[in-house]
Amino acid sequence: MVQETGVLPDHEIEVLVAEGAIRSDLALEAGQVQPASLDLRLAQDAYRLRASFLPGKDRTVAEMLQEPGVHMHRIDLTDKGAVLETGCVYLVPLQEHLRLPAGISARANPKSSTGRIDVFTRLVTNRGRAFDDVPTGYSGPLYLEVSPRTFPIMVRPGDRLAQVRFKRKRPDALKERVVSIDLEPPEGQPAGYRAKLHSGVVDLRGIGAHEAGQFWEPVYPRHGRIVLNPEDFYILVSRETVKVAPMEAAEMAPIAPELGEFRAHYAGFFDPGFGVNKGGSRAVLEVRSRDVPFILEHGQPVAKLIYEPMAAKPSGLYGGKGSNYQGQGLKLSKHFAL
Repeated sequence: MVQETGVLPDHEIEVLVAEGAIRSDLALEAGQVQPASLDLRLAQDAYRLRASFLPGKDRTVAEMLQEPGVHMHRIDLTDKGAVLETGCVYLVPLQEHLRLPAGISARANPKSSTGRIDVFTRLVTNRGRAFDDVPTGYSGPLYLEVSPRTFPIMVRPGDRLAQVRFKRKRPDALKERVVSIDLEPPEGQPAGYRAKLHSGVVDLRGIGAHEAGQFWEPVYPRHGRIVLNPEDFYILVSRETVKVAPMEAAEMAPIAPELGEFRAHYAGFFDPGFGVNKGGSRAVLEVRSRDVPFILEHGQPVAKLIYEPMAAKPSGLYGGKGSNYQGQGLKLSKHFAL
């Protein structure tokens, strides 16, 4: 049954593709349409920006890039790819374009594996006044702002760093659930991992090809607590298991800032079916302290999940062949082998 509001499932996304509301330079690839989202692919160029920007209501992104001092140089990704360095901001055109019908809006988020390697991404649109949100009726290209924070990354055309959800209107009521941190692992096991600085390049196509010990060090709590070093990047795990029902989609969001000087989410989409066929899956959390050291204790609230209704049941649920994190506990991104 199709609802008047809610997140569009895979088969409705495929209808948008068939009707030309989602267009691409190349045909969509297998697995690009997820149960409640569409993976977005990098195109052939990247622009090294002087600083991040939003075009504002009167300009396109292309017009902004032509203004003096906005970008420093263009990078060709088509030969053997290119390394995007830490501490730099890049803007990459995407292969997908939108021509949204009235009543359909969209919202983007980094993919799980993107967040777990500490790559910050935001979607940019023509005449955009907010990152990641695409208003109803938008017609035009899409761009992705990419900023590696800890590891430089090797990228090529077609790589998928972000995903987008499509929504029919906005539901009146949303369900929320607070997520806390688990700092009481089984004896001898780490509670998380802290990223090592200056540890080498992560090749986005090197699945399982990077030795985890070269990039990460285990974190062992004392008496159920750890001290977050300012600006260090941590992979931790929720105390609670998470389930997302077939007629729901979820997104992780920050909780009130007065509960702690840290950020605990980067890649926040949870698809319908997440955790359902495994009795619940933990939520892996990307955590960074801001400005000062901060003591994090077992059971401390760190984020919240916002549940939204689906407009219809997906034809496939999370947990299928292409799902990397179903039934997970503490787990690094798919690029690393422990």
